Amino acid sequence: MLRRTAWILLLPVLLGACGVLSRAAAPTGKDLVLGVMLPLHDSQSGLAKEELNGIQVAVDAVNSGGGVAGRPLRLVTRDVTTREAVDPAVRGLKSAGAQVILGTYSSALSIPAAYSTSTAGLVYWETGAVADQVTGEALPHVFRVGASGTTLGQGSATFAAEQLAPRLKRAVADLRLTVVQEHDPYGDSVAGAAVREAQGRGAQVSPVITYDARNPDWDTVFAGVLAAHPDVLVLASNIPDGVAFRREMLSRNLKVGALIGSTMAECGPEFGAELGDDAIGVFASDRPTRGFNPDALAGDARAAYDTLAREYWTRFQAVPGEEAISGFSAAWALVHDVLPAARTLDPEGIATAAENLDLANGALPNGGGLRFSREPADRGQNTRAASVVWQWQGYRKSVTVWPPVLATGRVTMVPLPR
Repeated sequence: MLRRTAWILLLPVLLGACGVLSRAAAPTGKDLVLGVMLPLHDSQSGLAKEELNGIQVAVDAVNSGGGVAGRPLRLVTRDVTTREAVDPAVRGLKSAGAQVILGTYSSALSIPAAYSTSTAGLVYWETGAVADQVTGEALPHVFRVGASGTTLGQGSATFAAEQLAPRLKRAVADLRLTVVQEHDPYGDSVAGAAVREAQGRGAQVSPVITYDARNPDWDTVFAGVLAAHPDVLVLASNIPDGVAFRREMLSRNLKVGALIGSTMAECGPEFGAELGDDAIGVFASDRPTRGFNPDALAGDARAAYDTLAREYWTRFQAVPGEEAISGFSAAWALVHDVLPAARTLDPEGIATAAENLDLANGALPNGGGLRFSREPADRGQNTRAASVVWQWQGYRKSVTVWPPVLATGRVTMVPLPR
């Protein structure tokens, strides 16, 4: 409620600002079609729609400034909820004139979407999903602006070594870290990176504990955790099983120095809404969401962020959250930075422009920069993607605590009170 009040007080300033939307006349040329694939009617639809809303605000902002080379941008959206629906959607979007396809929120959908779009000769532009495999197959014309699972896992281990170990009065070499993960490409990416980073820093890392989110065997999971006796417990989960894990942890009276959720599950509003006071003290390593420090943004990025805040409130009477910021920032990088720099607005020209961009941290509206890898292991991954660590510090109150440049508060409650 405090953050909501703060945003309401800020709105008159944002509404009165020039912002990005008032910078030029409307475009007049032939539409430039951007395809979008998102799961808009299943259990993921709420967050996927937030991502779409962010994408739409970015496109409208650029259109109000003249479009790209005088051409208005137009989104053509397909509701895709299964792997089997990906290929037909890609074919349909290509027939509609799309040179680029944005999507797909879900890691389970993004992996086949990257293959299908690349095979069709189009550019795939990931706006939300984090599984490493999306940019791990060296596919041409596949790009991800946001964080990968590796980014989030590395962030967890780095935070544990640099911030938690001293507070737990442990040398890094004495820090015991255990990773529990839901076993799918999403969890595998995060958990593997957390283990590698922690081991590289010299921490004591116990074997990874896996479970099936559809039918978790918590007795086996917690037996493994108790045997490892960790100082820091890293959890790679989805939202329902992340909530269930925390409830099981409390019911079993399991004590750890810190719990870090290394996916969107633990910092999403649903986690706080479901758990209430039981969420307090938990950390989350994830992409930036509402509440990070916008003073870290430079030039156009701050104006773009203010545009998102203003327009999102005006249209949806809501503060943009993680998915909206992710969708907006990814789309903004495409329509504000890549497309205007492209010599030709076909897939080859767009991909070449993306590969040549070099934007410093703070140049994107989520605090990140932009530099796409050309290495086969992560081709098309933004090596300057923004990630943060949050902590629940009150009832439905989460605060960005790391890195310092994006932080709005300090680390507290280490060790975890309960």
